[in-house]
Amino acid sequence: MPITLEEEIFGLAVNPFTKAPEMVRRYTLSNSNRMSISVIQLGAIIQSVRMPDAYEKVDDICLGFDDIASYVSTKAAYIGGTLGRVANRVANGEYVVGETKVQLTKNFQNKYQLHGGLVGFDSVIWEVVQKSEDGIVFRHVSAHGHEGYPGTLTCLISYWLDNENRVGVRFEATTDRRTAVNISNHAYYNLAGHGAGFKGLAEHTVEIAASKIVETDDAQIPTGQLINVDDTVFDLRLPVLLGDRLMQFDESLIDGYDNCFVVNGGSVQSSMNMVAKLVHPPSCRVMEVWTNQPGMQFYTANNLPDEKSGDVPMIGKDCTHYVKHGSFCVETEKFPDSMNHPEFPSIFLEPGEKYVHEVMYWFKVEKSWNCCSNNA
Repeated sequence: MPITLEEEIFGLAVNPFTKAPEMVRRYTLSNSNRMSISVIQLGAIIQSVRMPDAYEKVDDICLGFDDIASYVSTKAAYIGGTLGRVANRVANGEYVVGETKVQLTKNFQNKYQLHGGLVGFDSVIWEVVQKSEDGIVFRHVSAHGHEGYPGTLTCLISYWLDNENRVGVRFEATTDRRTAVNISNHAYYNLAGHGAGFKGLAEHTVEIAASKIVETDDAQIPTGQLINVDDTVFDLRLPVLLGDRLMQFDESLIDGYDNCFVVNGGSVQSSMNMVAKLVHPPSCRVMEVWTNQPGMQFYTANNLPDEKSGDVPMIGKDCTHYVKHGSFCVETEKFPDSMNHPEFPSIFLEPGEKYVHEVMYWFKVEKSWNCCSNNA
């Protein structure tokens, strides 16, 4: 059976530039294995990923909302959103090119820029330039000077799904003057089901092919050093149980994983390699992350509501509660604050060049005895 495409109206959103309401559509690609991915025009957000488990039970494994208002009210969590122009943190919201200081907006406590600024790529309504069984292509033209960045940046995001349960995302960008580009996606996953919470996440094993992480200070700004993961909680080169590892962060300033792991030898590759694998043994669901990028921010939803401490609940699809340590993000990217660290892989893009970032999420059901022994 070929891939099918369904298009529907999702809701009304205010265009942040024109202030006018615009219709936002949702596009769903489905394959012959009862797997699907839904993306919406707002933020080119991944709104849903549905797949069966070893027992043929289909669950949505991607956090999201059923309405625009919820995405707007939880904007600070970037649920499912595209991050850009520059994902992650920019120290002091500034960088220097030659003799020129480029001053960016500071949208995090007026200290630094996070995920592109006040109106990042997660908040804009993307134009759909192609829609077919081969995939959906979104386009956004970021104006010269937006959030402080020089150059008119033309961006394309392509989403595709195949019958091997592979979901592909390709980010492309071109510019008319030198600028900084580091686009990513902030989808939150839980292979036990989007509402499975901490119990579900704790059952996962995680494996990341990284011997180093980007060292950061207490404000999560890179120091410029890459540090070895040997004998630390960041050594995930062999599969570890997330529930056990998260307990080891109890005394830490940052309670959980929120780190850029150095993958692919710390350089952009000409093709995609597998850099991470997450497994949920009770359901036998597996997610592999393949990319051409040198970094992957692994995040365990440390800043989602901690209801036990009295935080206001975040209500997701199907009236589920999204909670701290109830999901994970695997944000492939170049390193944070790279424009201020010439020793990091460059995020500068020149006229005539093309930025290309490829990532593939390969979802599998591994019915091995080892995987499903808990349910034997």
